[in-house]
Amino acid sequence: MLRFNQRMTFGSPRRVDRSVLTQWWTDVTFLHWRVCPVAVEHLLPAGTSPDVVGGDTFVGLVAFRLCPLGWPALTGRWSFPETNVRLYTVDRRGRRGVVFLSMDASSLPFVLGARALAGLPYMLSDMAVRRDGDEVTYTCRRRWPHRPDVTSTFTVRAGERIVRPSPLEEFLTARWGLHTSLLGRTTYLPSHHAPWDLSRATIVRCDDDLVASAAIQVFGEPMSVLYSPGVQARFGVPSCAA
Repeated sequence: MLRFNQRMTFGSPRRVDRSVLTQWWTDVTFLHWRVCPVAVEHLLPAGTSPDVVGGDTFVGLVAFRLCPLGWPALTGRWSFPETNVRLYTVDRRGRRGVVFLSMDASSLPFVLGARALAGLPYMLSDMAVRRDGDEVTYTCRRRWPHRPDVTSTFTVRAGERIVRPSPLEEFLTARWGLHTSLLGRTTYLPSHHAPWDLSRATIVRCDDDLVASAAIQVFGEPMSVLYSPGVQARFGVPSCAA
């Protein structure tokens, strides 16, 4: 397992030479809990291991609104909520990334396309993102295909803007790629976006079944709650992770 090094810079995005996909993510909230690496390593693709900080790794519950075409002007016309459960990984070539255990979204065409073309674990769910002043509420009720009626509802209140993220906050958010199993091979998909504009946030309410439905047990409130107004993200050409 790759150990955390305070001298490493997680906030510098990897360059994507050729973009194959662009998306726009808005009203992004990150909730994180500490988990034991041994408890989750069996959930990761071959050739990857948990990325760790001080002997621990993390499970993230990340909710946002997605515009899959990547243009801010279209966020009000064709965008939809997404909530994912993710783990943190490093492959044999030293590339850090995330692994998605579940990805709930409310667009049937998008869910079907992402499952068929990219092998990603998208689920169709009834979802909403609602803003009331400085509070944002995310709701999700899964419909298809696994564990129907699993639900998640949480509300956060954005607080002080972070001028300089801590090494741990960069570790949790500055992940420039994803690992997935595609056609029986572990694949790395690089991504690029501007550094996150982050604020620390507080939990107003959290009633979530998504993390437990991904076979991960957590206790109590998340140890980190972060909010960002969003970024535009570009994805590059996938490659073998071995």
